[in-house]
Amino acid sequence: MFRLLLLVSLPLYLLDQWSKSYIVANFDLYGSERVVWGDVFTLHHASNTGVAFGMFNGTAYANYAFTCISLTALAFLIWGTRKNFFPGALSRLSVALLVAGIFGNLTDRLFRRGDDGVLFGGGFLQGYVVDFLKFDFGFPPFNPWPSFNVADSCVVVAAALLMIASFTETPKPQARPDAPKTDDPEKEP
Repeated sequence: MFRLLLLVSLPLYLLDQWSKSYIVANFDLYGSERVVWGDVFTLHHASNTGVAFGMFNGTAYANYAFTCISLTALAFLIWGTRKNFFPGALSRLSVALLVAGIFGNLTDRLFRRGDDGVLFGGGFLQGYVVDFLKFDFGFPPFNPWPSFNVADSCVVVAAALLMIASFTETPKPQARPDAPKTDDPEKEP
């Protein structure tokens, strides 16, 4: 698992933070947009103190609540990994993606300055998640789809992979501590 965290989580976390810092440095908050691909894909700078699709954005104590939720999710992932809840490669990859996504958005909530989004600019728990990827496919519900970032993408892909893993992976049986010990597997009760 450590190898996945090093090879998947860390690079994706760094990409997330670099891309957000690039957006903050080059785009005014809710200002100009840069077209990447026709009318379909644009870059812009949006703030989000809520969760997916901007739900609870701007509400009082949102950063506190979602910081607690993030830390609880990380604690569950650590506990679940130790209890072998993620037995296969697909579920372990999902955990690595979740760790990158959770830490990416948690860093924003904890350490971005609330007025301009500068990372480590002062103010603890006063920041916002920087969203910057905007897609508009011209038909509902994709016109436009709510803005998101690299960390959000990690969480969504992880959720999809966990769903697939739940049907394709089976947990390894754990030895019961009260089971009799024997050298011959055929003699086990």
